[in-house]
Amino acid sequence: MAKKWMMTTLSALLALSLAGCSTNNGTTASTGTGGSDGKSTEGKTKVTYWTPDRHDADFMKTKIDEFNKTNKDNIEVEMTVMGDNYPQAVDIAFASKQAPDVLQVNDFQTYYQKGYLAPIDGYMSEDMKTTFKDSLIDNKNTIDGKIYTLPNTGQVWRLVYNKDIFQKAGITNPPKTLTEMVEDAKKITDAGKSEGIYGFASPFKSGSGFWRAANTIAGASNNYGIDGYNYRTGQFDFGMYKDVALALRQMSEDGSMLPGVESLDIDPLRAQFAQGKIGMYINHSGEPGVYKDQFPTEENWAAAPVPTSDGTIKGASQVIGGSYIGISADSTQKEAAWKFMEYVYSKDLQSEYYEKGYGISLIPAVLSSGKKPNIPGIEGFLPKRYDAIFPANPGVVTESSLEGTKWTDAFSIFVFTGGDIDNVIKDLDSRYNAALEKTKAAGLTNISADPSFDSSKLQGKLSTEE
Repeated sequence: MAKKWMMTTLSALLALSLAGCSTNNGTTASTGTGGSDGKSTEGKTKVTYWTPDRHDADFMKTKIDEFNKTNKDNIEVEMTVMGDNYPQAVDIAFASKQAPDVLQVNDFQTYYQKGYLAPIDGYMSEDMKTTFKDSLIDNKNTIDGKIYTLPNTGQVWRLVYNKDIFQKAGITNPPKTLTEMVEDAKKITDAGKSEGIYGFASPFKSGSGFWRAANTIAGASNNYGIDGYNYRTGQFDFGMYKDVALALRQMSEDGSMLPGVESLDIDPLRAQFAQGKIGMYINHSGEPGVYKDQFPTEENWAAAPVPTSDGTIKGASQVIGGSYIGISADSTQKEAAWKFMEYVYSKDLQSEYYEKGYGISLIPAVLSSGKKPNIPGIEGFLPKRYDAIFPANPGVVTESSLEGTKWTDAFSIFVFTGGDIDNVIKDLDSRYNAALEKTKAAGLTNISADPSFDSSKLQGKLSTEE
């Protein structure tokens, strides 16, 4: 079973990642590689852009097509939508001198440490600096006073559930506790298995399956950490995942998960949900856009707060946000790349993006307009008092020094094969804290313990709603 999460070869990873889709106006081939000479066949300045986001691909393709047709600088942008192995593909691209000009920054600290990003301060107008000055987060947008990327939207995480399937199984409300989630998943499966309907799913093909299902639950169930990192002690403490790991293990043993989740990606999961085959799963505020454009559905679905260990929110429900896109340090077309980046961050584009429900904006100029997204299903994702953006932590940077299996993979293996959960946690704590010491010694992070940290105090900054 552990083989399902083993690393494949680098060349295979890049090939899989490039099996996405690209914008193509009929004049530029979709090669999926950067490192071009900066010119297309029509003599235009070519800018390559990579993103792992598929939920907004149709919208962004339309906007990029508009940019290509209307910009006065003879710039042509080619967008490639990558697969789930985006981080590895980025590493391979930079190592092989094929990096895109503009890329989504899903791992700011690592990208900075590896020298992947160019600072953008010198390109920003004073008005633009003023617009974003109160939104910048250290170690997510800036380091040492330099800006490398800007925020755009935050991923608000919720339990996504099928209301009709719940009703058919005799369930009145979405679960508030992990125990209720396990029980509801079993009820749904018992009621719907003959029709191919199962209670729960998560895309366990990669470690993101456990992370998607468990991370928000863990952050809401405690008030000291997220991503396995304890902000108070400045150490890794994976015990925060014990309850949710046991709950997922129980659903696996009960047969309440969609068959084949061990090898499931997020898009096939969404396709199954859109067909009414999954009772519930956990994902982010991009889902309304998915079920409007990518996998149109007539299913009666909604979003609710994730369950917690005991039904109370002791900390905060993590909003993933802060970083968006940046310019490759290797790009030979930085001026053109910035013009495209400036277009993407324009108030008009970002307002439309927000209003169409592709993401919850973190840009004050957009939020102050008073407009709300208008798309089915978005209501359950709008920020509440308990939603919050957490400070940066050294988690991903630490993994560069890690020996052995990553935490998400270790927990995924436990979910499907069982074992001693306490030993799994002990091993992870030991290996990650040893790696953290190496990371600090190498000067790769300056994040330290904050004994007064209390994630419940992060609440209320994104919304005044209860």
